[in-house]
Amino acid sequence: MSTSYASGISDVALLGDTIGANLAQTVARFGDRDALVDCPSGRRWSYSEFLADVDALALGLADSGVRKGDRVGIWSPNHPEWTLTQYATARLGAILVNINPSYRVHELEYVLNQAGVRTLVAARSFKTSDYAGMIEQVRPNCPDLAEVILLGEQFDALLESGRGGDRARLTEIEAELSADDPINIQYTSGTTGFPKGATLSHHNILNNGFFVGELCRYTEQDRICIPVPFYHCFGMVMGNLAATSHGAAMVLPGAGFEPEPTLGAVAGERCTSLYGVPTMFIAELASEQFGEYDLSSLRTGIMAGSPCPVEVMKQVIDKMGMTEVSICYGMTETSPVSTQTRADDSIELRVSTVGRVGPHLEIKVVDPVTGLTVPRGEPGELCTRGYSVMLGYWNQADKTAEVIDAARWMHTGDLAVLDDNGYVTITGRIKDMVIRGGENIYPREIEEFLYTHEDILDAQVIGVPDEKYGEELMAWVRMRDGAEPLTEQTLRAFCQGKLAHYKIPRYVHVVEEFPMTVTGKVRKVEMRERAADLLRLKEK
Repeated sequence: MSTSYASGISDVALLGDTIGANLAQTVARFGDRDALVDCPSGRRWSYSEFLADVDALALGLADSGVRKGDRVGIWSPNHPEWTLTQYATARLGAILVNINPSYRVHELEYVLNQAGVRTLVAARSFKTSDYAGMIEQVRPNCPDLAEVILLGEQFDALLESGRGGDRARLTEIEAELSADDPINIQYTSGTTGFPKGATLSHHNILNNGFFVGELCRYTEQDRICIPVPFYHCFGMVMGNLAATSHGAAMVLPGAGFEPEPTLGAVAGERCTSLYGVPTMFIAELASEQFGEYDLSSLRTGIMAGSPCPVEVMKQVIDKMGMTEVSICYGMTETSPVSTQTRADDSIELRVSTVGRVGPHLEIKVVDPVTGLTVPRGEPGELCTRGYSVMLGYWNQADKTAEVIDAARWMHTGDLAVLDDNGYVTITGRIKDMVIRGGENIYPREIEEFLYTHEDILDAQVIGVPDEKYGEELMAWVRMRDGAEPLTEQTLRAFCQGKLAHYKIPRYVHVVEEFPMTVTGKVRKVEMRERAADLLRLKEK
């Protein structure tokens, strides 16, 4: 019997360039083509114009004192300036520190100090967040923070100041950079304790963006609609770097996700690819105006970030025309993608697995207790190794050693099964697994079953404390408009005879929405906390 190990064979070599050198090569080939389109403002850049602005910003930052290895924070929703800053810092060898737009004061202060941010580029505000006010509040407690550049007049002035600079200076700086230098710090969501800063190199993220794009069959003809946040790998790597390494266009539908502007961007800019987490696709399909948008240009796209419901995937293919839509699986610490479905995979494989290992990467499934590789078809913890594995957590060698072993395998914390054909199915998080009366239950299996109920729009299953069994199952469900709310009795009747009795949720909680991270991941930690409170109230 073969073991659960697979490696990604490829005829296409890894890129050995820095991000700046790779962008320059793209501009030399496709200078007149669209690079960046910002739908809300109507601004657009050709590749030549984009590089000119990137270089001007890089020279402006250099004049302000930013050097190789300095940390430059970016705290903003999706604006074109985010993308310009991403590539300008890469040109200088400065380390871009992505700051979650939903952070509040204590989280901002923690990240600025933990990364030692010297320069902070930030939006003035977004929705209810007064970024400028929060920055002023924490600034006295951040000794490393030398400069704050707010989007608008300050950013524009910095850009203009660099326009007259000598671009030969950037050539000299480029000669001192290595593709293995750290270039980006991304803070993991930190569902327990403070977040950790995954430190990524040019080599990590440029190659990951490139090979994700290769498997999406991108060329300079493609136009990628990117409603997912830039501060996360989904936006800045799978979106921006996949585009610029192929000469494709980056299309920004808005600063934050809204279904109608996203559909409008696809139709108006004739996008060939659309990205999103499952909740975004659910919102687009549910839009009352859905039928008014011409989505016939769509060919592909990526659904990732959390498990993709089978029914949603089928509708994305049938109703949105995304016949080559790809499922990606990964984590920030692996730049992010480790496995991906291919365009020629059957619909069945694309809705039931997260694909096969990516080019130049290795994966294995191990027993979480012994660390030994399990036989194919048996569940265990998914590990990945290769060019994509982060350099480590910024200034946290102890935390790095907890997840990257001596052989450089990244332990994901996800439970998975690798089949005989090399396809991976994610069955849950080690932490999400529910043990009810000695039975191991994987919530994902029950969630997929609940999606087959015609009135359930979305479902999440968690374990809650129980005196008799240790844990019991609770289903959180979102109902379709006008549907009768589900009760524990009607849910039990629906599951009877179709699920083993111990897999039938004992409790049901009907909600308008789930607690989410900004990247669209459901916060099951918060759900468990709230569920425990609900059950305590019930007992009273």
